[in-house]
Amino acid sequence: MARDQRTTLRDRLTIVLLTFNCGHRIRPILEHLVDLDVAIIAVDNASADDTRAVLAEYPQLDVVAMPRNIGAAARNVGLARATTPYVALCDDDGWYEADGLRLAADLFDRYPALGLVNARILVRDEEVLDPISVEMAASPLTDGADIPGIPILGFMAGAVIVRAAAYSAVGGFDARFFIGGEEDAVAYQLARTGWRMRYVPDAVMHHQPSVANAPHLRAVGLRNALWTCWLHRRAANVVRRTLFTLADRPKNRSWIKGLGMALAGVPWVVRERRPMSRELDGALRALDRRHYAARRPFFSLHDEMGSNVGQRPPG
Repeated sequence: MARDQRTTLRDRLTIVLLTFNCGHRIRPILEHLVDLDVAIIAVDNASADDTRAVLAEYPQLDVVAMPRNIGAAARNVGLARATTPYVALCDDDGWYEADGLRLAADLFDRYPALGLVNARILVRDEEVLDPISVEMAASPLTDGADIPGIPILGFMAGAVIVRAAAYSAVGGFDARFFIGGEEDAVAYQLARTGWRMRYVPDAVMHHQPSVANAPHLRAVGLRNALWTCWLHRRAANVVRRTLFTLADRPKNRSWIKGLGMALAGVPWVVRERRPMSRELDGALRALDRRHYAARRPFFSLHDEMGSNVGQRPPG
């Protein structure tokens, strides 16, 4: 689809920024974001510190103060306020480069089937390539669509640009998942409804990871991995993936808590379970094989992937 060259990035893209208890470190992030000269909707998840006061210092922001912390689903609130066709999701510990956002918007303009672009993630001031980006760059997937970038079936929520219509069509993030490994459920819904997803390394997100909440989210991450598997995977791979997930995670209190939380959700998961197609499940199986080969020792007690809250990189 041709684009009027006079259309600015501001006309096409909005940033939805999710914040929580980050008043002491958010200013440098905000400085980078406001320099992009696009609309920014900051959704604060009921912070208990001075985050909202800091956000109020920036008149460029449209601040939404949530009455309670609903985790990743707060992004849905921000996206519903956006008036542009494309939205960049951003967490309170990262920012995008302008050229990458323009590239993503151009790709969405040109390819109507493209629903999501995951940026390349550079970590800290050293700009080390995030393992998630390494994983995506090596994706073995093909989907037959003539769309630039590397096909993927998962994403990192703080480093993606989405087509608003695609995101809304699948319902966005489910509040029951809270936050921590919540992305795969959305990715599978996008794939099931025909939307294409791409890793585009020329789009860049700079990440200054905050791991303050990571220990508290590991149990949630395990629960969400199990729920997503049980909701979407076909029977044979439900068994394989469940056993792998339980074997791969460190055996500690978070493992016990996460398993208990997952089992508590079995009634609603069974009611809403809708297995994906054989074709899509087969594509995920190709990614599973790589993860199985890299499994941690069974009796591992510690998580060495703290900044990723114990999650395996998505494929």
